[in-house]
Amino acid sequence: MSQDAAAGQTGVVPLLTVVVPAYDAAAYLHRALDPLVAFAAAHLGAIEVVVVDDGSNDGTGALADAYAVQAPEVVRVIHQRNAGHGGAINAGVAAATGRYLKVLDADDWLDSLVLVEVLAELARREAQGGIDLLVTDFTHVRDGRGDRVVRFDSVFPARRLIGWEQTARFARRQYLMMHAVIFRTALLRRSGLSLPEHTFYVDSLYVLTALAHTRRIVYLPVSLYRYVIGRAGQSVEADTMLRRVDQQLRVTRLALAMLPDPRDVVSGAVPVRLYGAMMHYVEALCVVTSATLSRGGTRAHLAQRQAFWAEVQAESPWLHARLRRTLFGASSNLPGRAGSRVTTLAYHAARRVVGFS
Repeated sequence: MSQDAAAGQTGVVPLLTVVVPAYDAAAYLHRALDPLVAFAAAHLGAIEVVVVDDGSNDGTGALADAYAVQAPEVVRVIHQRNAGHGGAINAGVAAATGRYLKVLDADDWLDSLVLVEVLAELARREAQGGIDLLVTDFTHVRDGRGDRVVRFDSVFPARRLIGWEQTARFARRQYLMMHAVIFRTALLRRSGLSLPEHTFYVDSLYVLTALAHTRRIVYLPVSLYRYVIGRAGQSVEADTMLRRVDQQLRVTRLALAMLPDPRDVVSGAVPVRLYGAMMHYVEALCVVTSATLSRGGTRAHLAQRQAFWAEVQAESPWLHARLRRTLFGASSNLPGRAGSRVTTLAYHAARRVVGFS
């Protein structure tokens, strides 16, 4: 449905669509939806919530439907056959009617007080012609170890409309993960976003696909997203990541293919700082993927790791050399058993840096 069609039905185009992909999330979906429904009751027409029940086997679909009955002007539910996280995001983006879009995983939540400030900023910028990307800080909620806020104040000037040329370099712990970004819905569609189905770890592809098209940026130094780490069964658990390493490899290869041609950077068609941000992200994916294979340690795992780096070198010698020059890149590709031990240490460091632990 187009935004104009939605306005014709309701009279109001929401400023923000929150897409909630949900699979077997009945135990914690309330944590994501309760704050949004309460917020929407006090700010009618500001947001819509699209819950995508991705073929759940528990009570997720029924619970989501109950929220839609409770707040029909706010919550819509899409029931679909299981297509994985990427398929659920695709469905949510296709159904969104808001000017801007935020993806919220079903086991996380948004800070309602901060959301007030975020929406006020989006409304102000929309009145001035709109933006492509709103960046906010986010918080790792780590069971038993205290929360940790990822801030971007050293990268982006705060509360200003800027382009990539006005940004600084990202530090090791600073990655524009899905939790940090709100994209213009029209930009997401214009980017051709189509995430692979039945594949984990597609959040990075969501970000990179849209990021390549961003030029008008605003950063708010507030922590909107609460990202829960440590829940049993999460896809980012170390053992789970090892079992799904083939999916990691697939996503990392797709991410590598998304990097702009360096010639477009030289010509000015792609901003240098945008290219740097994308490279920074892809480097982390390469490190985590390579180090996960090293942690597996079997002959098959190590052969996959060697083949991965050989593939990178064959397709882009320049990129391979750049990755090998970095501390994490070099340590994730050391040969032999001694190298494997060093890579295991790099693996744990990389997980902390990227935010998987």
